[in-house]
Amino acid sequence: MKATQEELRIKFKKALGEAFGDKYTAIDPILVPASNPKFGDYQSNVALSLSKQLKQQPKAIAQQIVEKLDLSDICEPPEVAGAGFINLKLKTAYLEALLKTIQEDPRLGVATAKIPKREIVDFSSPNIAKEMHVGHLRSTIIGDSIARILEFLGHDVLRLNHVGDWGTQFGMLITYLREVYPEALTTANALDIGDLVSFYRKAKQRFDEDETFQETARQEVVRLQAGAEDTLHAWKLLCEQSRQEFQVIYNLLDVKLIERGESFYNPLLPQVVEDLEKTGLLVEDAGAKCVFLEGFTNREGEPQPLIVQKSDGGYNYATTDLAAIRYRIQQDEAKRIIYVTDAGQANHFAQVIQVARKAGWIPDDVELVHVPFGLVLGEDGKKFKTRSGETVRLRDLLDEAVSRTRADLETRLQQEGRSETEEFKEHAAQVVGISAVKYADLSQNRTSNYIFSYDKMLSLKGNTAPYMLYAYVRTQGISREGNIDFDKLGANANILLREETELTLAKHLLQLDEVISDVEQNLLPNRLCDYLYQLSDKFNKFYENCPVLKSEEPVRTSRLALCDLTARTLKLGLSLLGIQVIERM
Repeated sequence: MKATQEELRIKFKKALGEAFGDKYTAIDPILVPASNPKFGDYQSNVALSLSKQLKQQPKAIAQQIVEKLDLSDICEPPEVAGAGFINLKLKTAYLEALLKTIQEDPRLGVATAKIPKREIVDFSSPNIAKEMHVGHLRSTIIGDSIARILEFLGHDVLRLNHVGDWGTQFGMLITYLREVYPEALTTANALDIGDLVSFYRKAKQRFDEDETFQETARQEVVRLQAGAEDTLHAWKLLCEQSRQEFQVIYNLLDVKLIERGESFYNPLLPQVVEDLEKTGLLVEDAGAKCVFLEGFTNREGEPQPLIVQKSDGGYNYATTDLAAIRYRIQQDEAKRIIYVTDAGQANHFAQVIQVARKAGWIPDDVELVHVPFGLVLGEDGKKFKTRSGETVRLRDLLDEAVSRTRADLETRLQQEGRSETEEFKEHAAQVVGISAVKYADLSQNRTSNYIFSYDKMLSLKGNTAPYMLYAYVRTQGISREGNIDFDKLGANANILLREETELTLAKHLLQLDEVISDVEQNLLPNRLCDYLYQLSDKFNKFYENCPVLKSEEPVRTSRLALCDLTARTLKLGLSLLGIQVIERM
């Protein structure tokens, strides 16, 4: 109800001006949703904040404001309560009119951005020749959700996958590839080199144990950087093999990305160093070219530099990220760049952004934001690993979620005596299992660590994807049982709010635009999850207390319309989290 709040603010400011003079029209009425239903829907404590300035008791100030406040088209008569709070209760007729408006709107009252911007979301970012593991889960899911919400609001979003596809490790990998797959130099197609993690480990073991291998690997790095044809060919094969593995995961998660790896920026790195030298920011330290920054020290308390070029002339992640910033601002014309990475990289991005800002590469109208997230923990509270102590492969994690969902579904069908097709069971298990993993992650405050538990995330009770999906399924069940076509119900259905649970549900439905706006600004998808969980809970209470199909007209049609609005809101909200709905469970 962003529009409602804005209208209330305008009327409050007018009343402040009439009561105390024109200069008070600029005062913020401090209007917030009431914490307790008995206070109404909104509450203002502006009278308390003006007490010192006006040298009057807050209650007296509040009374003067109320006398000038004309809210007759929106609210019941305002009430002054407590020390000087002004409580507002929206009129039922006003709420019914608002619901009518969003009923007719395919966007459910969520307006597009007044000034759409070019926004870049940098997320996922796995490394070539390493399989995606549970550590990539959060970046991929959080980044996708943020991108979906920004796209829905009309922003021009570039989804970038900054994969680790360059660096000294490729000398080791290419040397090992030549040893075990000599045909790699002549084949035109991607090779099946099997388990990528195993391949990487074997290459690392050879590198650590064999000095001749080490030297050959170093020479391969030089050949790669020089553009030697056979070495580049081997590098491309490794990248393509990894890319195919990554795509399997992205397809499972329904995530779309444009790959632009570290190698993309490689030709731009010398210019980054040259331009930094011109600014006078670069300092040579132990042969390396660095920038010393304010507020960054090592464990000994000494200034900690950001190394831009190593003593051997090579570059590192910081150089690449600086080149990426320049390219994204100058070529992509981004106005906001969002980096979705683990919290451990906070210092790195703070340093890189500070260097870019000092160098004058970030215009005033461009915002760079690091979106950090915590760790995924096992039920023992430690970093999530397999029983053998290895990192959990993301593919295995997703497959396990689907497998457990299928087993739960089979048990439930047997208990209910239901017979379903294999196609139905496979589809339901896939949707619910993947959704459960996504929602379990997104429903946490991303800045915190969270404990990964299949049992909790697959539960039909509590703040889980199955609970949300089941609420949606209930609405579709009403449609099937009553042979109701919600699409035909449409704008002809008037909503009448007569019961308390109807009012509670209606008010919550009208808050969707506020929640999405909040996520756009603060980049915290868990707030949308909280909203959808509360919506499901409020709908279930409405469903239990207000008969729908058995009610007489016009109440029956009104309640059907509330069911339809709930279903549409759940479907839209879940889609912005990257979660698909199903009609039956």
